[in-house]
Amino acid sequence: MNPISDLIKRMDKADLWDKVLELERNQYLKEKGSIDTNIYLVVSGSLRIFVVDEEEEHTIRFGYVGSLIASLDSFLNEKPSDFYIQALKKTTVKVVGKRRYNAFIASSVENKKVWIAILENFVLQQMERERDILTSSPVQRYKRVLERSPQLFQEIPNKYIASYLRMTPETLSRIKKS
Repeated sequence: MNPISDLIKRMDKADLWDKVLELERNQYLKEKGSIDTNIYLVVSGSLRIFVVDEEEEHTIRFGYVGSLIASLDSFLNEKPSDFYIQALKKTTVKVVGKRRYNAFIASSVENKKVWIAILENFVLQQMERERDILTSSPVQRYKRVLERSPQLFQEIPNKYIASYLRMTPETLSRIKKS
């Protein structure tokens, strides 16, 4: 079983969620400079995590139905983060705070194992993504993401996928056509 699906089932069974939030399209769940120690489950809609430099936005990650999403740096170190989390369409998320979440993880060896597996997968995904951005052509990056996450192309607008893949929307459009 997928570790994230397993964890969500465990969290649902434990009735762990603190609340449910409804976000409108383009509404921010988290803004740069804020501390956010929550973990969110996307119930409907989609979100993106991104940073902004002087010139442009850089999409780092997406969340859509069934995804867990967090400003992981802020969650872990409880400090302000440069990340934004924004709804790409009307979105509903369930929320659990860090203290309650950590108590849940610490409550069983199995919960700890699942959480470690999720973190390990996340690190491996980030390493693969960094390698792709540094060493792969735009076509290779597109193919790898399409293989890994075909649902992304149904859920997320092309301009954000292009940002995630570090290419222009025009380049993405050309690659999709070929």
